[in-house]
This record gives sequence, structure tokens and C-alpha cells, in this order.
Amino acid sequence: MNLAEKIFTLRKGSDLTQEQLAEKLDVSRQSISKWESGQATPELEKIVAMSQIFGVTADALLKPSEIDELSVKTEILAKQQQQLFAHEKRRRETMRCLLYSIGSYLLFCAAYCIGHFYFGIWNPSIILAEFLIATTAVIFI
Repeated sequence: MNLAEKIFTLRKGSDLTQEQLAEKLDVSRQSISKWESGQATPELEKIVAMSQIFGVTADALLKPSEIDELSVKTEILAKQQQQLFAHEKRRRETMRCLLYSIGSYLLFCAAYCIGHFYFGIWNPSIILAEFLIATTAVIFI
């Protein structure tokens, strides 16, 4: 933020019109207008007077504002953080679905092994039915 923008922002923040600020600084309203538009620069004594009126240091008026740069950087970092959170959420959901899928197929394999080894069931239609049930469970997950 440059000096012109700071004068405008501080004046508006103080609820002062250009005319009221001009009276306090003993200048014309046109001078205030030129300062705020960047067409002219106030004299050093007027800058000191404005710093007292606005309750800021002369340095705060004259130095380039780092607050705006920081706020822009903060916004960028916040957006990046939101993107990272969204990516992490998608990764967790994918991992959960993958684990549920593996679990469903392991249950299918366990049911097949129990049926084949303990009960001697070796019917291809039962194996297919168990596989289809496991696949349906995976799809719903």
C-alpha cells in the first residue's frame, strides 16, 4: 500500500471527509484530493501532522506496507492448506475403500476355503455366488 492509499484508508477509517482533514492540516481540500490520488506528495510537516491525527507513526505512513503483502501470502497459504486437506481426505477415502474391498474378497476366500475343506463343497455355482456377493459388497463400499 502506497502513501496515497494509506491516507485515503486512514481518513475513511477515521470518518473524516477530505474537507475536515484539510481543515485540521490547514490545507485545501484539493490538496487532500491530490495526495489521495497520488498526484502530489504532502510535505514532511503535513505527514507528521497526519500521523498524529490518525494515531500512527510517520514510518507507518511512509514505509511500504508489509501488512498487505502478508495478508496476500496468508490467503495463498490458506488456499494451499485447504487443497492439501481436500487431497488428504480423498486419499483417506480411497485407502478406506481399498481396505474394505480387500477385506470383502478375503471373506470370500475364507468362505470358499471353509466350504471346500470342511464340508467338501465343490460346486462352481456356489463359488460364483460367493464371488458375486463379495463383488457387490465392494461396489457398495
